[in-house]
Amino acid sequence: AQAGEFSQRAFLNDKMDLTQAEAIADLIDAGTSASARAALHSLQGVFSDQVNRLVEELIGLRIYVEAAIDFPEEEIDFLSDGKVAGDLRDLRAQCQRVLEEANQGRLVREGMTLVIAGKPNAGKSSLMNALAGFDAAIVTDIAGTTRDVLREAIQLDGMPLNLIDTAGLRDSADVVEQEGIRRAYAEMKKADRLLVMVDSRDGDVNPQDIHSLLPQSQQQLENLDLPVTVVLNKADLSGMSPGPRDNGSFVISAATGDGLPELREHLKAAAGFKGMGQGEGQSRFSARRRHITALEQALAALDKGEQQLHDHAAGELLAEDLRAAQKALEEITGAFTADDLLGRIFSSFCIGK
Repeated sequence: AQAGEFSQRAFLNDKMDLTQAEAIADLIDAGTSASARAALHSLQGVFSDQVNRLVEELIGLRIYVEAAIDFPEEEIDFLSDGKVAGDLRDLRAQCQRVLEEANQGRLVREGMTLVIAGKPNAGKSSLMNALAGFDAAIVTDIAGTTRDVLREAIQLDGMPLNLIDTAGLRDSADVVEQEGIRRAYAEMKKADRLLVMVDSRDGDVNPQDIHSLLPQSQQQLENLDLPVTVVLNKADLSGMSPGPRDNGSFVISAATGDGLPELREHLKAAAGFKGMGQGEGQSRFSARRRHITALEQALAALDKGEQQLHDHAAGELLAEDLRAAQKALEEITGAFTADDLLGRIFSSFCIGK
């Protein structure tokens, strides 16, 4: 059997849609109980049902608009009766809600990639160990102890967090350390968020001035565009009060754990993670990046159609934007799917599955 062959056959024979097929792989690969529950909900059709409801309402709106265009003798004035504008607003709001929930599902499935960077001996490895809950990285007083990229997958209340500890950033003549620094900058460019560690004994810092906090950053990070959290470590030695500061930075002590609970909550909030508790959170489904992209495309098409309606009263252009939104949504469930996309999806499955 080929990778994903059984699931692909089930999909091609209408036994399940594409999101349910993908949920099989997500359930197998789930690394946390929260991601397993979310994948199970998708397998049971929770995500598909929400997308299908959006498609049905979108089809109803398309029928009304295109009937008014094709049969002008019926005198359907959708530009003045307010029905299309109202339905379009409701549809957009529903699409936005599904997108927000899908983003939560993606976080539960993939988590956030957090790169810890800073000068040598700022406490990067100590923070990684504190967040991981065990000694994942070697910690010494010798500057430049970490020379390679260290990775650890943990979870914060159900949200996977991919921690990456990097070599201390400084000018060095050591060839091995130079390679470690090069890899550190390479990881930063792929991260979801950058956490810059600073020794609080070095004095106050401006979190907005990343170039002053990271050596060589003017050259290496000139095209870097990602959120940054600045952490002032070693509060137990500097006497600074642990916790969040008015300028957006955080003061902690990785050695004693002071300030870490506030930092954990900040990381969850920065990712937009709302937890997987009882009630509403239990119905959350798993989602992939392609689902997010399709929902964003559908939302953009609805926004464009709304603009065509209000600014230009262009019914024909509105109809085309509604068609584009429907096509984007149907790519999620596989009602409309290119063969090459199917090949990419199922090739990532286990053998057979």
